[in-house]
Amino acid sequence: MSLPTGKSVCNPLARLAHIARRVLVLLGFVLALAGVWSPVFASQQYEPMADHVRLALRTALSAPAAPRPIFESVSHRIDWMAEMSRRLARRVPDFAERTELIKTIRYEAQRVGIDPQIIFALIEVESNFRADAVSHAGAIGLMQVMPFWTDVLSRGGSRELFEPRVNIRYGCLILRHYLDIEKGDLDRALGRYNGSLGKMTYPNLVYDRLDRNWGYSYVEPPKSAPRIAGDF
Repeated sequence: MSLPTGKSVCNPLARLAHIARRVLVLLGFVLALAGVWSPVFASQQYEPMADHVRLALRTALSAPAAPRPIFESVSHRIDWMAEMSRRLARRVPDFAERTELIKTIRYEAQRVGIDPQIIFALIEVESNFRADAVSHAGAIGLMQVMPFWTDVLSRGGSRELFEPRVNIRYGCLILRHYLDIEKGDLDRALGRYNGSLGKMTYPNLVYDRLDRNWGYSYVEPPKSAPRIAGDF
C-alpha cells in the first residue's frame, strides 16, 4: 500500500476494500479477546544494522527539534490545526499541550517523508495519546518505542522516551527506517514497527483509525476577484 494523503475516494472498489478492512480489524479484536494474538501487544524487534544506517539515523535524531511544519498556505495551516485540535481535544484536554503535540507530529512526520495523518492513527492504536504508556513488553510512550533504540541511536536513557517530542522523533525515524527496508511498502513497514511482519491485522487497525478519525483533505478556497475602480 502506498502512503495515503487524505480520505479514501468513495467508489465501489474503495468501499469494498474499506469493508474488508473493517472485517479484518473486527476479526483481530475477536482473536485478541480469545487470547490467540493481539497486534498491539507485539513489539519492535532489534535487528543488526549497517554502520552507515546507524550513523544516518543518529544524525537525524540529533537534528534541531524546533517544530516548523510545512503548509500550503496560511489558510491551510489554520484549517489543519483547528481540525486536528478538535479531533484530539477529548484525548488531550489541555489546549497548549495539544497544540504543541499536533505541531510536533506534523513536523517530525514531514521531515522523514511520512503523511502526518498516519502518525496520528498509529499513536491512537499504540497508546491512545498517553505519553506515560508502557506496554507489557516495555515499549514506552506515545509511539510505544522499545528502549533498545536509545542504546542503538543515542547515549540517552530510556526514560527520555516519555518526553513526547523525543518519542515522536524516535517513532517517526523508526517507521521511516522500516519503510526504507521494505522499499516503501507501508503494510510491511507497519508490520515491522509492531513486530508482526507478515500479518495484516496491525496495519489494518492503523488504516481503520486513519479512516475513522484522522483522514484529512484540504481544498484551497478560491481567491476573490480583484476589485476594479468604478465597481459598485
